[in-house]
Amino acid sequence: MAFSADKFFDIGQRVALVTGAGSGLGRSFAMALSAAGARVAIAGRRAARLDETAELIRARGGTVEPVVLDVTDATQVAAAVAQVESTLGVVDVLVNNAGISRPGMLIDTSTADWDAVIATNLTGVHRVASEVVRRLRAGKRPGSIINIASILGSRVSAGLGPYIAAKAGVIELTKAQALEWARFGIRANAIAPGYFPTEMNTGFFETSAGREMIARIPMRRVGDPADLTGVLLLLASEASAYMTGAVIAVDGGHLCSSL
Repeated sequence: MAFSADKFFDIGQRVALVTGAGSGLGRSFAMALSAAGARVAIAGRRAARLDETAELIRARGGTVEPVVLDVTDATQVAAAVAQVESTLGVVDVLVNNAGISRPGMLIDTSTADWDAVIATNLTGVHRVASEVVRRLRAGKRPGSIINIASILGSRVSAGLGPYIAAKAGVIELTKAQALEWARFGIRANAIAPGYFPTEMNTGFFETSAGREMIARIPMRRVGDPADLTGVLLLLASEASAYMTGAVIAVDGGHLCSSL
């Protein structure tokens, strides 16, 4: 049987929604999906940053729809998914990337900070995925849910308790989604990045603690956003047609480093 890698990874007929797409990894995900041929909706709280992402995509000939969205607001989520459906079509690839962090030791973490991180990083993942999946089920359409977890969902670091708890929740939520939605032809998988430069860690890698952390990564470097493109396109396409409930670490070997 002839094999065509281009056809195997083809997402040219897909509509993708990327949350947290105004900057960082979310922007990179949106641009990668667009470059691979998908029509892309980009969602986030900051309209100006979404417009920057949209311009980058349009400059490369892509089709993009910016949607201002706070994933902690159920009404906004429903309206955003409906807007994307009316302009681009039914979302059949979702990248749940929206996330925040409130660094600090657990004993000093306020209820407001705890609630904000869980609401965005975990409840938001459930809320957006469920809205997308309801529409896929209604139309009897397959789809791919890609949740952005973290290696901190599997290992811990002091001062990031709420973030760690939320990302561990995302990993198990992904498995629950996979179990319940597989019968409908809807897959749910997670990407667990290691350390990548983002707005949340700006300047950290230039500190002594940051350099020491890099030295503990087997590959001796932090990730580049492009390092996530391959696994993103794998999960978005039919190349992963028999994969669901998987959690794929992209971390330079960090999870297998010695204690």
